[in-house]
Amino acid sequence: MKKLLSALIFSGLLISCNTSDKSKSASTENVEIEDTKEVVSKIDKQLKPIETDEDLIATALMAAPTESRATSKVIGYNMAGEFVTLKEGDSEYIVLADDPKKDGFNAACYHKDLEPFMARGRALRAEGKSADEIFAIREAEVKSGKIKITQGSALHIYYGPNTSYDPETSKVDGAKLRYVIYTPFATSASIGLPETPSAPNHPWIMNPGTHRAHIMISPLENKEE
Repeated sequence: MKKLLSALIFSGLLISCNTSDKSKSASTENVEIEDTKEVVSKIDKQLKPIETDEDLIATALMAAPTESRATSKVIGYNMAGEFVTLKEGDSEYIVLADDPKKDGFNAACYHKDLEPFMARGRALRAEGKSADEIFAIREAEVKSGKIKITQGSALHIYYGPNTSYDPETSKVDGAKLRYVIYTPFATSASIGLPETPSAPNHPWIMNPGTHRAHIMISPLENKEE
């Protein structure tokens, strides 16, 4: 009886050890698989830094609708720090390239009718005006009719924390799109949108009642990044 009991205990210990070893092995394999996937993903992306004017143009155009990228004008700071026309275009869109001297990535695309408003902001910043001063000056100029903002004009902002991109697709690593639709002097009551988002990716109105009143549509988190 004692011999039988000893044999059963010994068998149980062997099974337990084998199960434990298998669990550890499976856990290790899972970690190795995930690490491999991450490495392969990075290799597949073939990321490179944004370091030429051509890189600036390619990445900036990701802010524009796909069908208009070839014909959109691109402006912005070149790698030498000069504000220039990086690419000529005759579509309804103007694309503002990322400033290579600033951290992160931020490019924008907007309808050409918004250029006087955008250019005025750039000029005032170049004069050293603060954000509050620029707001007040453009508010007065829009009210007087000196500057016009067409109702419903859209701004597409392509932004992210990184400054490397995939040269095969021109996509910037970790970047995503946010949309702005200008509705000058609109309020929450006049267009029926809240002044804060009800949930992620839900539209809301920012700067209500002013010349810069606009509908914000922010992106959901990108699960693929």
